[in-house]
Amino acid sequence: MRGLSRYAVFLGGTLVLLAALRASAPPARTRNTAVFQTSDRCFACHNGLVSASGKDHSIGHEWSATMMANSARDPYWQAGVRREVMDHPSQAAAIEAECAVCHMPMASYEAHREGREGRVFAHTRFNSAERADRLAADGVSCSLCHQIARERLGSRESFVGRFLIDEGSNGLRVAFGPYDVDAGRARIMSSSSEFRPVRSEHIRQSELCATCHTLITHTLDASGKPVAEFPEQVPYLEWLHSEYRGTKSCQACHMPELTSPAPISAVLGQMREGVSRHSFLGGNFFMLRLLNRFRNELAVTATPQALGRGAIKTLEHLEREAARVTIEDVTPRDGLLEAFIRVENLTGHKLPTAYPSRRAWLHIAVRDRNGRVLFESGALAPDGSIQGNDNDADPRRFEPHYREIRSADQVQIYEAVMGDEAGVPTTGLLSAMSYLKDNRLLPHGFDKRSADKEIAVYGGAVGDEDFTGGGDRVRLAIRVPPDAGPFQITAQLYYQPIAFRWAANLRGYQAFETQRFVRYFEQMAQASAAVLARAVAVR
Repeated sequence: MRGLSRYAVFLGGTLVLLAALRASAPPARTRNTAVFQTSDRCFACHNGLVSASGKDHSIGHEWSATMMANSARDPYWQAGVRREVMDHPSQAAAIEAECAVCHMPMASYEAHREGREGRVFAHTRFNSAERADRLAADGVSCSLCHQIARERLGSRESFVGRFLIDEGSNGLRVAFGPYDVDAGRARIMSSSSEFRPVRSEHIRQSELCATCHTLITHTLDASGKPVAEFPEQVPYLEWLHSEYRGTKSCQACHMPELTSPAPISAVLGQMREGVSRHSFLGGNFFMLRLLNRFRNELAVTATPQALGRGAIKTLEHLEREAARVTIEDVTPRDGLLEAFIRVENLTGHKLPTAYPSRRAWLHIAVRDRNGRVLFESGALAPDGSIQGNDNDADPRRFEPHYREIRSADQVQIYEAVMGDEAGVPTTGLLSAMSYLKDNRLLPHGFDKRSADKEIAVYGGAVGDEDFTGGGDRVRLAIRVPPDAGPFQITAQLYYQPIAFRWAANLRGYQAFETQRFVRYFEQMAQASAAVLARAVAVR
């Protein structure tokens, strides 16, 4: 939905906007459009890496099994783009161009450099004979991230994929990294990859990640006209409003450093301190599992073992660093069982954050002395839905934020619910006008009273004094048989990267990508959620 002015580049040491450049540029056929190299050019030197403690940290192998490497293969993203195109057919080309910017960034960038709009579905066949297809298939790759220039990072002008690429000069481009590289090794890298290594600390700063992980989309009316802006995902802005700002970067959590010296190259590599893993630990364990299971259909190139390890590492990361659940002040009295369940957010942004299909919720169960279930709220159903959740049962309704749980049909779900122009819940990004509910758990230091509207709390959590920076505290108050104790209360915090309703709403779209994902979700529904944290109390 933007023109060429979204991009700027360095040419001859001068920063210029492509929109201005295009007017005086020679015909596309005479221009060097090879801004990027695919990752296979990097693997020869950046695989086979072992740290001083004996741990393998091969950059290429780790990256290949991440959502970064598979951003273009992601079948849910492809289904989502298809749905938006079907909802807004008059803007089909602009929608594809917008969605290609961060999921097929190299193919998109080179297309814009040649004066064309980026495309999505023209490249999903991943034909290895076509350069644009190879770049698309490589997702968010080495020569994309390591060419992003320092200029404009952290400003709103850099968001929504409006990063700047430093193309260097005289045909030799730069690759930014955190280390100084001596002249001899730099020559080896340049002759092999056509990139000259340059040290710059911005490669380790959150502002680099913010370019594609801060997405402000345009809401479209029935005619396809933009009528509003909508904060689709803004983890960077959430981080800025937390106590993590300035103390712990995105990379510190999602690219953890090795604790022992390690080389960054298998060819004449030196031992370096603070080498970052390229595992890009995030929240989408489900998609990694799905990519592995349907690897042949999705043209996945990462090995089954690497994807399997990636999913396991992601789950371990979530279980270790995402949340903590505790049960406090358990009091059984005269047939009423009371307790407080505290959920703490251990991350530096909302939990869950980013794409609004993600949700977390409390599964609470109370058992008597014989293990018989007396009460249960928030059980995961075999089809991936949550029992008792209004939105899973009816797309026009949603579960409110609760201060107190008294019945089984009350489920505390931490989620972002989007509303369309009529105030009806929607899973269509370009139909969303506002958030009807956003009670995703806040990071420590987040003041909801001073939060900008793009990161604000919406719905019942606004006035809940127990919903604060750092987490939430929910009261449980249920009737139990007075003589059935001692009672066991179990509280689990579940997390689902793609909520049931977000998959179910694709059923009505008769297209290959949408129907394919519905089939995938139905076959893997029981593996779509995981427990992040758990607590048990007996009284």
